[in-house]
Amino acid sequence: MSIPAQRKRVVVWGTGVVGSMVVAEILDDHPVFELVGVGVSNPAKVGKDAGELAGLDVTTGVLATDSVEELVALRPDALVHYGPTAQFADENIRVMSAFLRAGIDVCSTAMTPWVWPTMTQNPAAWIDPITEACAAGGASCFTTGVDPGFANDLFPMTLMGLCGRVESVRASELVDYTDYEGDYEDEMGIGRPPEFTPLLEIPDLLVMAWGATVPMMAAAVGIELDDITTTWEKWVTPEDRTTVKGVVEAGNVAAIRFTINGVYRGREVIVLEHVNRIGLDAAPDWPTGSADDVYRVEIVGSPSITQETAFRITDGSGRAPAVAGCLATGLRALNAVPAVNDLPAGWVTALDLPLVPGVGTIR
Repeated sequence: MSIPAQRKRVVVWGTGVVGSMVVAEILDDHPVFELVGVGVSNPAKVGKDAGELAGLDVTTGVLATDSVEELVALRPDALVHYGPTAQFADENIRVMSAFLRAGIDVCSTAMTPWVWPTMTQNPAAWIDPITEACAAGGASCFTTGVDPGFANDLFPMTLMGLCGRVESVRASELVDYTDYEGDYEDEMGIGRPPEFTPLLEIPDLLVMAWGATVPMMAAAVGIELDDITTTWEKWVTPEDRTTVKGVVEAGNVAAIRFTINGVYRGREVIVLEHVNRIGLDAAPDWPTGSADDVYRVEIVGSPSITQETAFRITDGSGRAPAVAGCLATGLRALNAVPAVNDLPAGWVTALDLPLVPGVGTIR
């Protein structure tokens, strides 16, 4: 796969933690992608230069706008969408469907349930508008998860392809949130009293929010699950813990552990696990990696396989491993653009994509 003669013209929507870092990568003389527009939801960002939003000391002339119509009129090759979570589904659908109806492909991280659109927990009001928009414009829509998605689908599915028999596969996120600036209080209950019920502790919401890769992996290996179950545990800190976002006070939750379990023939065969801590010493009896802040895949089978992946930012900025994982998540969506452009119109999942090797990354 060679570097294209003409760069892919992309619009980036969303300049939060993920989107701003991706914009910086594109502006770093990327040979495959040209930034032609930036969309924002925050009125305070409208009119700001893309370089400023990316934290760079450069002026690009690409000014942020909240006008979907202006960005669609640029006729980019793709919208790379880093909007909010599925909690803001209506807004995400409004933005993405406008591009799709105009014949512009979308690669996104925002709507994690769309990682596997046929998941039964996806309401029709979330699926039908995108299906119709893709058909109307002859465009494609690909979503990679934010947790990060490829650690829960691409990695384990690739490793299962090395096996003759798989008894079980477990994909785990084992990450310290001390320096993580994302939302986790109401969503996960970190920093809240133990009696507080966070959104994701509700089983149906947890499966909908982060469980789409479980039925995806089942479909990939040719089985249909009997059930999807969940577990949720909390660990309360005996002392105050300082984070980049403030202090988690003693007596409040400072670590959570949950699983989403695909059940087949009476046993859990596919498990997604998250262990998220404030401090590496929190919840000492819970799983840890051989290194700090890793994503681990464990397959029991023939052969059994264990793989750990560590994301790090090594530019001297001191940014946390969780931030490096966010950057990798965003770049998975960006790097998929050429492949998505080549696919037929409609929904795209990880099972539809060819190998995405990151054309232009070595330069």
